[in-house]
Amino acid sequence: MTAKEIRDSFKNFFESKGHQIVSSAPMVIKDDPTLMFTNAGMNQFKDIILGNQPAKFKRVADSQKCLRVSGKHNDLEEVGHDTYHHTMFEMLGNWSFGDYFKKEAIEWAWEYLVTVLKLNPERLYATIFEGSPVDGLERDNEAADIWAQFLPKERIINGSKHDNFWEMGDTGPCGPCSEIHIDLRSDAERAKIDGLSLVNQSHPQVIEIWNLVFMQYNRKVDGSLDGLPARVIDTGMGFERLCMALQGKISNYDTDVFQPIIREIARIAGTAYGKDPQNDIAMRVVADHIRTIAFSVTDGQLPSNAKAGYVIRRILRRAVRYGYTFLGQKHAFMYKLLPVLIDNMGEAYPELITQRSLIEKVIKEEEESFLRTLDTGIHLLDKTIADAKAAGNQTIDGKDAFILYDTFGFPVDLTELILRENGMSVNLNEFNAEMQKQKERARNAAIIETGDWVILKEGATEFVGYDYTEHDASILRYRQIKQKNQTLYQIVLDVTPFYAENGGQVGDVGVLVSEYETIEIIDTKKENNLPVHITNNLPEYPDAPMMACVDTDKRAACAANHSATHLLDQALREVLGDHVEQKGSLVTPQSLRFDFSHFQKVTDKEIR
Repeated sequence: MTAKEIRDSFKNFFESKGHQIVSSAPMVIKDDPTLMFTNAGMNQFKDIILGNQPAKFKRVADSQKCLRVSGKHNDLEEVGHDTYHHTMFEMLGNWSFGDYFKKEAIEWAWEYLVTVLKLNPERLYATIFEGSPVDGLERDNEAADIWAQFLPKERIINGSKHDNFWEMGDTGPCGPCSEIHIDLRSDAERAKIDGLSLVNQSHPQVIEIWNLVFMQYNRKVDGSLDGLPARVIDTGMGFERLCMALQGKISNYDTDVFQPIIREIARIAGTAYGKDPQNDIAMRVVADHIRTIAFSVTDGQLPSNAKAGYVIRRILRRAVRYGYTFLGQKHAFMYKLLPVLIDNMGEAYPELITQRSLIEKVIKEEEESFLRTLDTGIHLLDKTIADAKAAGNQTIDGKDAFILYDTFGFPVDLTELILRENGMSVNLNEFNAEMQKQKERARNAAIIETGDWVILKEGATEFVGYDYTEHDASILRYRQIKQKNQTLYQIVLDVTPFYAENGGQVGDVGVLVSEYETIEIIDTKKENNLPVHITNNLPEYPDAPMMACVDTDKRAACAANHSATHLLDQALREVLGDHVEQKGSLVTPQSLRFDFSHFQKVTDKEIR
C-alpha cells in the first residue's frame, strides 16, 4: 500500500464505525498559551476534554500534522540519526467523547491492524498500566482482559506509570493507556532474541505504533485523582511508522513518504543515498526539516527570532548547516525541494499548493540569509582560532562559542567540526553552562503556577460586551496564580462585558464593584476558550452581587487602533500584492503593531 492509500484506509475504517472525519488542525497554535505547536492529535479537542466546550460529534477521527521540537516532546537531536524520529509527523487518531470506551477502542484497533491491514498478529504486543500504589490505582485488568481475546498472556505486558499512564499536564484529565508495539525484525533475528525483551527498549525495529489512551481521571493540584464525568478515548498512531511496517522497510525514511524527497536531494547534491553514512544523515535531516518548515509557513508561522518563529528558524538553519557541511550546498537549495513535497503531500494537504509561492520565497530568503551568517561565523571563528593558537591554547572558551551561537546563529556542532579540522576543541562545559543560564532565564519568565479552581456556582460565561460596557455579574469560580514572583487571581464571571485578549487586541481593563469594595481588573485573557479576568486582589466577599464595569476610554482607543489595522491590511495588499497575509498584530490603547508576510524588505517608496 502507498502512503496515500494507508491514510485513506484509516479514515474509511473509522468512518464505517460512525466517526466524523475532520480536517487536521493547524500545526502552529495561536490561541493556547501553553503550547506553540500541535504535538499530538488531541490538541484541537482540548477544550472538549476539559469540559469547556461541548462535543459537536461524539466520535471523531483524523490525520493530524504534528511538530515535536520543544519541552518534554523534543525529538530534534534524534532526527536523521535514527530511523523513526521526526520533527513534523502525521498522527492518525480516533476519539470518543463520552461514548465508547476501552472495549471498542481495543477491538477496533485490532480489527484495523490485523483484519484490514493484514499485519501479522504474531508480531504484535500490547502494554497495559501496571497500577500505582502511590495513586491508589490497581492494574488495568479491564484492558488486559480485552486484549486477552487477541493476544496470549505473555504478550500483554505490564507497563510503568511513566510509559502507561497519560497526563495532559501537572493537573487535568489523565488515565491509563495501552500501547501497541510491533516487531519488524527478520525471522532469523526474532528466533535469536524474543521480541518481548525488546519492547520499550528503544530498539529501532521493535517500536510502538499506536497508543490508546483511556482518560477517566482528573488530576488535582494536590495530586489526588477524581473520576471524570465523561470518559474520553484518545488514540494516536504514528503514520510514518505504520507505512514502514506495511511497506516492509526498516526505516521510515525508506518509505514513499520520504524517498521522493531524498532522491531529489541526492540529485541536487550529485550523490546517492546509501553510499556514505554521514551524507545519509544529512539527507534525512533535510528531508524531514523541509516538511516542517513548509507546513509551518502554510499555517502562518514565518521564521523569526522569537518563540515559535525561532523554533522554525532553528530547524531551517539546522538543515542548511547539514547541507552546507556534508552535501556541499553553499547556495540556497532547500526551496527547490518544494515541487516534490507538494507532489507527495499536496492532495492530502492542499494548503501546500495554494501557498507554494510564499513558501518558496520564504525558504529561499531564509537560506540565503543564514548562508551569509555561516560565512560571517566562519570568519569570526577563524579569528578566535588564531588568537587561541597565538596564546598556546588548543581549546577555545565556551563563552566564545556561545556568542557565535547566540549572536550569529552559529550552531555549536559546526563550531566543533571546524575546530577538529584545526586540531582544536571547545570547552563544552562552559558552553552548556551559558546555554543553561539562558534557558533558566527563559523558563523563569514563562513558569505559571496555578491553584485549584474554587467553584462558587456552576455555569458558563455569557459575553455581552458588544452591547454593554457595564453589567450585573456574579463570580462563578476563581483561583490563585503565581508568575514572575507575583501573585495574581483569575476570576470567571457568569456574565461579562469584558473583551478577552484575542486577535492581537489586548483585553479590557476596568473594575468589579460590590456594595463592599471595588476590585481592579488589570487584564482579561482567554484561557481554553474561557474569558478570565485578572486581578491583583481577591474580593473579600466573592459571593456578593457585583457590577462589572469596563474602562470605556481605553476600549474606545483600542477600537480605533483596531480599525486602523484593517485599513493598513488593505493598503498593504494594494501596494505589495494580494499575497500579503496578516501574521499577527498588537492593538493597545496607545499604539498598534501589524505583522504581515512578505518575501522581502518593504522599500521606502512602498511605505510612502
